[in-house]
Amino acid sequence: MTDLSKYFEGITLAEPLKKRGMGNPLMTQRLGADPYVIWHEERLYVYMTGDVVEYDEDGKLLDNSYSKINTLNVISSADLVNWTDHGYILAAGEHGAAKWGGNSWAPAIVRKDNKFYIYFANSGNGIGVLSSDSPTGPFIDPLGKALITRGGTPNCMDVKWLFDPAVLVDNDGRAYIYFGGGVPDGMAANPGTGRMAELGADMISLASDPVVLEAPYLYEDAGINKINGVYYYSYCTNFDVDDAGREKFGIENGEIAYMTSTEPLGNYEFKGSICKNPEFYFGTGGNNHHCIFELKGKYYIAYHAFLLQDRLGLKGCYRATHIDYLNVDDKGVIHPSVYTEKGVEPIANLNPYTDTSAVTIGTMAGLVPQYTAQGEMSLSGIKTGSWLTVYGADFGNVSPKKFIACVKPPQTGFGVIQVNAGEKAAAYLEIKADDSGKFIELTADLTATATGINDITFVFYGEDYEFDYWRFE
Repeated sequence: MTDLSKYFEGITLAEPLKKRGMGNPLMTQRLGADPYVIWHEERLYVYMTGDVVEYDEDGKLLDNSYSKINTLNVISSADLVNWTDHGYILAAGEHGAAKWGGNSWAPAIVRKDNKFYIYFANSGNGIGVLSSDSPTGPFIDPLGKALITRGGTPNCMDVKWLFDPAVLVDNDGRAYIYFGGGVPDGMAANPGTGRMAELGADMISLASDPVVLEAPYLYEDAGINKINGVYYYSYCTNFDVDDAGREKFGIENGEIAYMTSTEPLGNYEFKGSICKNPEFYFGTGGNNHHCIFELKGKYYIAYHAFLLQDRLGLKGCYRATHIDYLNVDDKGVIHPSVYTEKGVEPIANLNPYTDTSAVTIGTMAGLVPQYTAQGEMSLSGIKTGSWLTVYGADFGNVSPKKFIACVKPPQTGFGVIQVNAGEKAAAYLEIKADDSGKFIELTADLTATATGINDITFVFYGEDYEFDYWRFE
């Protein structure tokens, strides 16, 4: 029997963009901005603007114009530390569901009557809606046109940026949408570009004309939550906060601030700042987009920042999504919170005895998730020294005996996966050449015991094979 451990002696591991043990950014395989979340069947789904890195014809890096974005990225997690990549939603453009739109920015998702609705911005010129029976799609465009437009929706003609929707389905089943932004010349203190309206029962129409939501120093980024019967509207302040604004409201440029009301479309009263601009925490700043959510008795804030951009050597407002705790006291007051690289603690342990997608990732290096022919996701781009870690697998008191993986073997050569449970190499899976192009299950006996809670790290040798899912038995 071949000693497969010899292939891992002295190999150089790929450098990660997120260190082991760090939670932010949530994913490093691609960018993702303007996060919005939904909790469904014990998983948190995160939807993001699919930032596209832009270059000119000579290959020079350009600032993010946002004009090439027409997809929405989706990931999900049962524990908030390991994230399964579901790929992207083709939202706008000729290949997207909403062919009338050129762009898809800032998704907001809700579920009502067993159907999922994504509201998205067609750049700054209107808001569309997509629907699906599944949180990961496929999504369709039920209207075939925008839901909200500058010329076709009352009281929206003077909204400078008709974008950044947030949606709330209330306890009585009625739903509300909040949107808008931009700063007209000379109106930084009171831009008047926020809007709110009731959605129709069908979720693809408006039941009321939009009305102005007065938010001091509004820039963009609507957020809406209901906490203990009170409605919380949150937003990003603009970049023209003056001394009067600082003194009266205690805010700075590009912060997340919040207001409250006792009615969903009522008069909102300014309360305070929640988080500073990402620049304050990480050194690089830009627009500041967020989503507040509650889960299992704790409050969180999802937001985008620029750590991944900086580590990729990029500049130009390319964003990646993070999650941190939000400090909400028992009286409903939101206290200033912080953005961190560490992120949040897991809310559950990973079960290693069920099939787990290979694109479920705590952190990794040297790998590329991609669609398989079945429309699912697999890991590709595998090379010697690439690796992946998932956090907090609970093996229980009795060690498994086998490791099973579904892979598509290389057509020539071979590969080996070293499976580490904690600090120990627990198994070696050999992958022999197979020119069929099909995914197959392979099994390896464990060479060391694995009990209790351990991080699992897969280290890869060889190349030109793909990894679909894994489990222990």
